[in-house]
Amino acid sequence: MLEQQIGIKYPVGEERQNYLRNSSDGMETVSCAKPFTPAEMAKQRELLTDASIMLADINEAKKQAMDRFKEEAKEYEEQRKQAIKNLKMKAEVVEEECFKIFDEDDNMVGFYNSEGLLVSSRQAFPNERQKSLFHDFRKTGTENN
Repeated sequence: MLEQQIGIKYPVGEERQNYLRNSSDGMETVSCAKPFTPAEMAKQRELLTDASIMLADINEAKKQAMDRFKEEAKEYEEQRKQAIKNLKMKAEVVEEECFKIFDEDDNMVGFYNSEGLLVSSRQAFPNERQKSLFHDFRKTGTENN
């Protein structure tokens, strides 16, 4: 059975290493856990505390930088969304003053932009069904009947 510790009768240092070397069958590099002394434990806690403080500072700076980048990108995100929407519709949605024309024959109301293009139409509401003073002029296209 293997002992937990050998060579303890020799002081730690060169004398114990000589004993171990003479008693061994060879040398090999092995990874193993080496317990800390109380002073080493205190040093590790100090390293952890310092690293935690530095990391907190770095994370705060990162958050502030990301907020700045996010704010800078906001305008371009909106432009991109609008461009995608326009490309899908193959048109741009705009608001402009339009001319409202009532078509008595079809009982419809049409909205024409400043270029004279029909941009929207709908059924006329009951209050829109009253003849306007200019309705007869529009039918003939002249101001003289």
